[in-house]
Formats: sequence, structure tokens, C-alpha cells
Amino acid sequence: MIMRIRRLLLCFASLALFAPLALAASPAAAPLPDNSVYRVPALTLRDQQGDVFSFASLRGEPRLVSMFYGSCKMVCPLLIENIRRIEQAVAARGAAPLPVVLVSFDPEHDDVAMLARVAANHHLSAPLYRLTTPISGDYGALAAVLGIAYRPLPDGGYAHNTVVALLDGEGRVLATTDAAGKPDPAFVAAVVMVAAH
Repeated sequence: MIMRIRRLLLCFASLALFAPLALAASPAAAPLPDNSVYRVPALTLRDQQGDVFSFASLRGEPRLVSMFYGSCKMVCPLLIENIRRIEQAVAARGAAPLPVVLVSFDPEHDDVAMLARVAANHHLSAPLYRLTTPISGDYGALAAVLGIAYRPLPDGGYAHNTVVALLDGEGRVLATTDAAGKPDPAFVAAVVMVAAH
């Protein structure tokens, strides 16, 4: 019995010695790069399925990120369709599509039902496409980092530009496109290169 206790104590002591090394080697434990969009302070999102997660939890996998609002009748539907065309162009080159996260800048109106409606209208399936609304944190800071400008209009809509950002697994912006018209060949090539690795 005493030998068994000693062995257990030795095992726990070994774990205590090597745990810091394992954590240091873990990519999730490493500090975020200074230019990571995941440094946006404490941004918590809810997606079209009602799942709540932190924006920073998306770290670890490259993805496309943009912003929109659900009741938009012109610019946002074009943005979404262009993202779909980008993904189709990527697939046509033999690469797997990257996950897409769209963050609303109208959390007052974009609840789960609205997000689900937009997803259904555009045939966007989770988990590849996550339409999200902020429930806490500074989504304005995310917009600023991505180069997205928006302002409310008297009719309840928003004046805004469109930007789609290609992020690496650490949240660094590798490429952007304004998502207007046909997919930008240089942006598609960047997505293909990232998706292939």
C-alpha cells in the first residue's frame, strides 16, 4: 500500500513538473499575436442556432470574417452572395471551403430568429456559415480592425461598406476584398493557398 501511494505521488509530481511544458507547447496557450483580430476585447457572440461563444474561441483555424445586418435589403445580400461565389471559386480550384463568420452590427434587431431567417434565405448551413450577433463586447472595435465603417440611418437601416477578411488561425488578416461584384481573383488565390495548408 505504501509503495502504491509513493508511485501515485511520483506520478503527480511528474505531472506537476511537465504540465507547464505541455501548456507552453500548446498553441491555444500561446499569446495572441499583436495584430490578431481576436484581441478585440471580450466579444461574445450568439449564432443562428442560438449557440453562444467568444470571438477569440475561433482561434486555431483560418476563416473568412465580415459584418452585416439582417434587415439590409441591398448591400448585405450582395455581400453574402459574393462570399458564396468566393467559396465556389475556391472549391472549383480543388480547395476545401473555409468557415465563414458574419457578425452583425445591429444586435438590437438581429436576434436568433433574424439570423436563422437570413441563413435560410441564402441557403447558408452551419457550421460552415455562422451568422452571429454580439451579446457583449466591443463589436465596433472589430469593425474598425476589419476596415468596416457603418452608421445608423433615420429609417433604421445602416450606411456601410463591405469588407471580407481572410484570417489565419491566429486571427491575423492575410487578405481583404470589398466583396463588390465578381470575386477578386487575388483574394480567391489567397484563400486557396490558405485552405490548401
